[in-house]
Amino acid sequence: MVQATDMPRNEDGIAAALGVLKQQFGDRFQTGASIREQHGHTTTWIRNQPPDGVVFPQSTEEVADVVKVCATHKVPLIPFGVGTSLEGHVNAPAGGISMDMGQMNEILAVYPEDLNCVVQPGVTREQLNTYLRDQGLFFPIDPGANATIGGMTATRASGTNAVRYGTMKDNVIALEAVMANGDIIKTAQRAKKSSAGYDLTRLLVGSEGTLGVITKITLRLQGIPEAMSSARCSFETVDAACQAVMATIQYGIPVARMELLDTASVEAVNAYSKLDLPVSPLLLLEFHGSEASVAEQSATFGDIAEDVGGTGFEWTTNAEERNRLWQARHDYYWATLQISPGKTAIATDVCVPISRLAECVARNNEMVEELGLTGLIVGHVGDGNFHTTLLIDMADHEEIARAETFVGRLNDLAISMDGTCTGEHGIGQGKRPYLTRELGASTRYMAAIKAAFDPHGILNPGKVLPD
Repeated sequence: MVQATDMPRNEDGIAAALGVLKQQFGDRFQTGASIREQHGHTTTWIRNQPPDGVVFPQSTEEVADVVKVCATHKVPLIPFGVGTSLEGHVNAPAGGISMDMGQMNEILAVYPEDLNCVVQPGVTREQLNTYLRDQGLFFPIDPGANATIGGMTATRASGTNAVRYGTMKDNVIALEAVMANGDIIKTAQRAKKSSAGYDLTRLLVGSEGTLGVITKITLRLQGIPEAMSSARCSFETVDAACQAVMATIQYGIPVARMELLDTASVEAVNAYSKLDLPVSPLLLLEFHGSEASVAEQSATFGDIAEDVGGTGFEWTTNAEERNRLWQARHDYYWATLQISPGKTAIATDVCVPISRLAECVARNNEMVEELGLTGLIVGHVGDGNFHTTLLIDMADHEEIARAETFVGRLNDLAISMDGTCTGEHGIGQGKRPYLTRELGASTRYMAAIKAAFDPHGILNPGKVLPD
């Protein structure tokens, strides 16, 4: 499995920083063992590496104060949202301070005429959309978990709606951030576009807390569509479902969501969410637009699916039915855990050009079978992104080794197809060995940027860049 390597600790600096922060923040600075473990990585197989203390700032100025303390004493600082990241992003391999942004959770401004808003990083996706609903607006990025906007920005998240609305890089207009020396910067104005200077916004989006601490995010919003329709269609094979995906994208249908579940995933979802979906590979889709356009889009997809052997095609605009279907998709993780009680679910994440999707999924399935593993597939396949969920007995070291072999092979396979080892989860600790394989010499220039922004290496060390 991925080893979370310990890094050298600055014991004197950490002790000094703990004392200063306790004096400055009182009860909003905690050093208890349980809260520190909660702020290390616990969601997959990467070993938990807890920080030495957890601080809860409530303003940009307080964030800057914490950063200055850490900079003075050369102590690692790890930003923390709600801990839904999957690649060890919030571990503290050299100890240090976890900065929990949960109390910076205000929606600061909404500009309906401009279709944008400004939020603090601790605002969650569901919180924001509940707030926007009465204004006829919504924020479309949906990674499944109720992640914070700050965490989604830091990992360049995407999710089920990315095929139509893009990822976080397409929906963040501007950022406020605290840099490694405590400076507070603004990367852009609220204008819809700009040619002014280097694009620091895009540089910080996806930087995983290694270049700066994000304190405000200006987001692009969408109007709630007049109508939404959800559709489902079953296929004899995963390959046939992937062929339908490719044809739908190439035909230019503006599908909002297109999710693939393989047979095992459908069985799990049926059992957990009390559904009766046909037990075979399944595509779930959603279309946004006018009443007429969503009906037309649904019908056109139905024709495409029929051409590749799709069966049981149904679509509906009924809100209750739509929500039930998509809630089942969001319950997928918990559904998989019911298959093998006691085992841990390990989620992979690769993305390939849409023309290579069917081949990549087929090779994925062959590798799972060759290695004798239990693996289920679910994916945001409209943009070539899919996840294989492995169910692993963490007490079985031989099974862990086979799972590690599989993950490595899948990453290499995606890269060989001109794809990526991570479409949306990010690099963190888990994918570091594959970044150079994917991007080669460009990682040296990334390292130069890191050194310029963070010369003492205090911001989320041991993440993203290879050693």
